[in-house]
Amino acid sequence: MKTSITKTTTAWNTINWAKVQRIVFKLQKRIYQASLSGQNAKARKLQKLLVKSYYAKLLAIRRVTQDNQGKKTAGVDGIKSITPKQRLELAKNLSKYQKAKPLRRKWIPKSKDEKRPLGIPTIHDRVRQALVKSGLEPQWEARFEGESYGFRPGRSAHDAMSRIFQSINQGEYYILDADISKCFDQINHEYLLSKIDCPSTIKAQIRQWLKAGVMDNCIFEATEAGTPQGGVISPLLANIALDGMSRLVEKFFPKRTNNNKNYAKIIRYADDFVVISPQIEIIQQCQIAIEEWLKPIGLELKPAKTRICHTLKEIEVKGIKVKPGFDFLGWNFRQYPVGKHHSGKTGGMNSKLIGFRTIIKPSKKAIELHTDKVKEVIKTHKTAPQYALIKHLNPVIRGWCNYHSKVVSKKTFSSLDNIRWQRLRAWTVSRCGKASYDQLKKYFRKNGNMAWSFETKDGYKLLNHAETTIKRHVTIRPEASPYDGNWTYWSTRKGTAYDVPKRVANLLKKQKGKCKSSGQYFTPDDIVEIDHIIPTSVGGKDEYKNLQLLHRHCHDIKTATDGSYNSKETGCSDDNRQLD
Repeated sequence: MKTSITKTTTAWNTINWAKVQRIVFKLQKRIYQASLSGQNAKARKLQKLLVKSYYAKLLAIRRVTQDNQGKKTAGVDGIKSITPKQRLELAKNLSKYQKAKPLRRKWIPKSKDEKRPLGIPTIHDRVRQALVKSGLEPQWEARFEGESYGFRPGRSAHDAMSRIFQSINQGEYYILDADISKCFDQINHEYLLSKIDCPSTIKAQIRQWLKAGVMDNCIFEATEAGTPQGGVISPLLANIALDGMSRLVEKFFPKRTNNNKNYAKIIRYADDFVVISPQIEIIQQCQIAIEEWLKPIGLELKPAKTRICHTLKEIEVKGIKVKPGFDFLGWNFRQYPVGKHHSGKTGGMNSKLIGFRTIIKPSKKAIELHTDKVKEVIKTHKTAPQYALIKHLNPVIRGWCNYHSKVVSKKTFSSLDNIRWQRLRAWTVSRCGKASYDQLKKYFRKNGNMAWSFETKDGYKLLNHAETTIKRHVTIRPEASPYDGNWTYWSTRKGTAYDVPKRVANLLKKQKGKCKSSGQYFTPDDIVEIDHIIPTSVGGKDEYKNLQLLHRHCHDIKTATDGSYNSKETGCSDDNRQLD
């Protein structure tokens, strides 16, 4: 039995993944180019070929069962993971007909008062969706609008933020800040299927997933509309349904020219979008046009989250005074009157001072949610050791600061550190009684320029918000796509992403954007992990010359064979998965 398991595991691990990725990408690139040049019949033939490809099936299985963050999440069948032998069997049987199973519904918190339904397909359905997505995505990446940023490979919220800044920083504008109500849950199935241009076999499979229904507390509910969140293909289907909104606006109000002020521009991130125009009448017309355009899709704007405002001054809309500025994706966009030495300028050769400046800061809601999260972690670990509290707080602080490190956040970071200091001081008082210098110095130590660094005796310290470096984001080219084959451009961008720690960026530069094991370029969707060439559990040091970047699956294989699991001292694998 052990010999059989070893053989199947070895068979899976010895697959030439570099060859698999290369062949699959070549097909995807051909689909992208065919769609870009309008050769739709050729694109459909290539999609058929890709979905039948054994290599594409292997890649879909690896992404769902090994690379994906939710790889151990079970569907209605209760299966959380599959063995290498089952992976190989699934690859052989994937072309056989299998009816889609219902989704397992799980409710996750969206805000203080709202919850979002998450639909989790079975592993087999997730693999099939990943396979179909690998054929559909290149086709639609060639068609999607350049200023659509949500749920697309290589694009992020920071690209949308940066594009908005570029659109408003040279003048004052009216803004339609809108949100689509229950976008994923209300999309009309027939409209969506009629819009998808793909082979009939793929369309039939998509129809099954849309109509599969959900199981909520052992009660079956039919799905008559929507693309439930949680599926691999759901974000792509939502983007397909919403594609065309920008073209609608540009049809009525063409792009900006030097003397033309009758224009509007839309920037969309998934189901959130803003419309920008120098005239309020155009903004109001755009709102009406978009509401009419959404009706056949089965969608509508959410009144509570849809508002018209101005970037610089307070205006009156329907008898209600509206303050300047707007919140979008956790940031506040607003223009402030300033003196001539800080003023922005108009564009062009004969640029002039405009008397105000566009500033993007973390929104009040984002700050409040973050402070509540920090408070919750401190309260939960009221009786835990200092090390445990620091271990749970650091990811919260690091993630929030990295997200907001591309905007004007220094003052916000400093104020958050002050709030955090007060809460940590209260945490020490709850453990030691009345606060005094002697009591506090058990938990706070001098570290460089910091007189009150919250750290353990061993030097394990809590991160400070204000230590985060502010660095401006480089906006993605509107026409760029990971399927265009420009790996130099994409590997460079991966090293500058907001969520990439410094030493990962340095290793990406050192390795020229390639995985040390497979030799393949890291794509925007790849999960990369730091590996100790000689594991620390067998004497390796945590220094740059002993570090390398690997794909997650390459890292799993290497860790299983490099002696990490056989360490007599620790009895566990080398903990080299930390990216910071």
